[in-house]
Amino acid sequence: MRSRGQLDAWTLAHWIGKPLATAVLVALVWRHGGDAPPRLHRAVLAGLVCSLAGDVLLMLSPRLFVGGLLAFLAAHLFYLRAFTADTRLFARPLALALLAGVGGLILAFLWSGVAPVLRGPVLAYVAVLVAMAAQAVARWRVHPGARAGMAAAGGLLFVVSDSLLAIDRFRTPIAAAPLWVLGTYWAAQWGIAQSVRGEGGPGRA
Repeated sequence: MRSRGQLDAWTLAHWIGKPLATAVLVALVWRHGGDAPPRLHRAVLAGLVCSLAGDVLLMLSPRLFVGGLLAFLAAHLFYLRAFTADTRLFARPLALALLAGVGGLILAFLWSGVAPVLRGPVLAYVAVLVAMAAQAVARWRVHPGARAGMAAAGGLLFVVSDSLLAIDRFRTPIAAAPLWVLGTYWAAQWGIAQSVRGEGGPGRA
């Protein structure tokens, strides 16, 4: 009984803590946009809201996995739009090529463990995730600055977080997976949220 109570307490903390952390970032980005371009600010905010929806869907039931995947797919599309606010799409092709290679290797490793019905959504998700991260890196290279650098790190950490989550789910269990996945996930969202803080950022470069 005691261990069950401890399990329930941890589960409750996870259910409250994960969406709450994202909700706090939504509130911060909403209120403190700095002097970021309006398109950047709106798109990052929309991406965080979609991420919050994804957090909730993925926690509610395994049957809502596709819904959660689509919510995060929308989040990455918004982040991709945000990072084109002041930077041409894929302005640094090398970043896209390298990350596409990483994405391809991850897909190859996962493919046999992904159910056929999920292969299309997973492929689309990885393509958008890679594009978002590559654009974040390109923006940082075009507009060097602390905030753009943090957003680029956030994009790359999203690749790490989602790769760990996918490997743990589809291929092989990872020791302490929630710790690694959530740690990199929150760091990724925090870094991307920093892109709306204009002081010292690429908007002034």
